[in-house]
Amino acid sequence: MQLLDGKYVSEKLKGEIAQQAADYLAASGRKPHLVAVLVGHDGGSETYVASKIKNCENVGFKSTLVRYEDTVTEDELLKKVEELNADADIDGIIVQLPLPKHIDPEKVTERIDYRKDVDGFHPINLGRMQRNLPSFIPATPYGITLMLKEYGIETAGKHCVVVGRSNIVGSPMSILMARNTTPGNCTVTICHSRTPDIKKFTLDADILIVAIGKKNFITADMVKDGVVVIDVGMNRETSTLTKSGFKLYGDVDFEGVAPKSSWITPVPGGVGLMTIIGLLKNTLVSAKKEVYK
Repeated sequence: MQLLDGKYVSEKLKGEIAQQAADYLAASGRKPHLVAVLVGHDGGSETYVASKIKNCENVGFKSTLVRYEDTVTEDELLKKVEELNADADIDGIIVQLPLPKHIDPEKVTERIDYRKDVDGFHPINLGRMQRNLPSFIPATPYGITLMLKEYGIETAGKHCVVVGRSNIVGSPMSILMARNTTPGNCTVTICHSRTPDIKKFTLDADILIVAIGKKNFITADMVKDGVVVIDVGMNRETSTLTKSGFKLYGDVDFEGVAPKSSWITPVPGGVGLMTIIGLLKNTLVSAKKEVYK
C-alpha cells in the first residue's frame, strides 16, 4: 500500500501556481482575484472559506470575503452575485454551500457568470466538460485528476467505480474518468443510495472513488486486492482527543481497506487539500482568459 499524499502534491502544485501568478502579475500589473461569499456561520463552511482565502494569499492571489448573516434574502444574495459578475477586477466567484433553506442553491449557481464560475458548477461549464471542451472543472474532481496524474496512476482501460452521484463530485467525476483524456479512458460504473448490492460493483473496481458522505461506508470485504482508493469523505465528529474538538473520518474504513490497496488517500491529508488546488488553478486560468476570452 502506498499513500496518495494530498499534502505533498498540493504543496508542489501551489509552488507552480505561485510562480505562474507572479509571472501574470509582472505581465499584467494585477493579481488573480477570487471572491468568496459566505452566508451564515456554519462551522464547516467557515473552515473551508478561511482555508481558501489563506491559500489564495499564499500563492499571490488577491482574495475578498463577502459575508452575510443567514437572514439575508435570496434577492439580496442574487443582486450581490450580479454586482460581482459586473466587476472587471474579479476573476472568480464562489458562493459557499450549503446555503440557508430559504435560498435556492441552483438559482444562485446559475446566476454566477459562467466565465467566473471557478467552482465549475454552472450548467454551461458542466455541459462543456461533458463534451470535452475547455471549461472550469468542479474543483474536487479536478483535484483528484491532478493527484492521479502526479502519481502516474494508470487509468486507461481500468474499471472505475464511483460511489455517490452528487453534482459536485460523483457525477462530474464519472464523466472525467470516462473521457478520452489522461487520466481517463476508464469503463465507469456509478453507484448511489438506490443501487442494490453495491458490494458487487465495488469488488470489481480497479479504481474506487467514494463520495457518499457516510463514515467508513466502504469496508475491507467490499474491495479487491490492488485497488486504487480515492476517499472524498469528510465526516466530522466531535472528539475529546483532538485540540480542535472534532475528528475527521472518510467514507472508507482506512484501517481495514488500506492493507488491500495499491494506493489510497488518507483523511485528512488527501482529497480535501487537492480541492483547493483545483479552485486555484481555475482562478488562475480565468484571470489569464485561457478558457473564455
